[in-house]
Amino acid sequence: MPPGSPHADIGQIFMEKTKYRYLTTSDQEKHLPQPPLEIPPDPGKPTFDLPKPETISVPPRDLRAAIEERHSIRAYAKEPLTLPELAFLLWCTQGVKKGAGTYATFRTVPSAGARHAFETYLLINNVDGLEPGLYRYLALTHQLQQLDLDPTLHIRIAEACFGQQFIMRCGAVFLWVAVPYRMTWRYSERGYRELHKDAGHVCQNLYLAASAVGCGVCAIAAYDDDNMHSILGIDGVDQFLIYLATVGKTGQANR
Repeated sequence: MPPGSPHADIGQIFMEKTKYRYLTTSDQEKHLPQPPLEIPPDPGKPTFDLPKPETISVPPRDLRAAIEERHSIRAYAKEPLTLPELAFLLWCTQGVKKGAGTYATFRTVPSAGARHAFETYLLINNVDGLEPGLYRYLALTHQLQQLDLDPTLHIRIAEACFGQQFIMRCGAVFLWVAVPYRMTWRYSERGYRELHKDAGHVCQNLYLAASAVGCGVCAIAAYDDDNMHSILGIDGVDQFLIYLATVGKTGQANR
């Protein structure tokens, strides 16, 4: 159905109206200040240092084998993730390799214009040294901030994902929240396209990195947006959930 049709699908309209010919002057071109590279940590919540990436020992993994064997895994062993393993996965998916002051960061994943518009939230179910609950990864300092220790969180998140029970049995759930203005500041409305591309880059890194530490991953795109935004305490506009994935040790569970 042509995008100009009154009955055109929203997706078709989105693709049409984010073509370059429709873009307005971006806020960067207007010389407006750019948004922060990261949402500042909540001063009232505890923060923990993570093991430094260079100190984490990871077994060698053949890249071709990792790609050929990549598949979604929904059954996990009861074995917990270690804190170094979690730190490694966080660094592989949003780790900062170097920064350019307050202007940009260069990370372990590609992002349009080095905008890196994601915040990584974590539902921790079974990780050594961490209480179960909701956390956020502070990529600029390679730390975790504890947000909520509600013991029903894993149930509520599974329900918000339409009852996908393996969410409650994994070691951790990575929840990538987009901060669209970081991207649209430079690219105007077309920036929303870039957010979805970047989500794919991040999740694929998680799949490949997890295989090196004996973990499996399952990406999840089916969730009730408004319910998830309520659980995460975000507004769904200036911040919204764009993708999530479970991670857990495979052990005997996947043999």
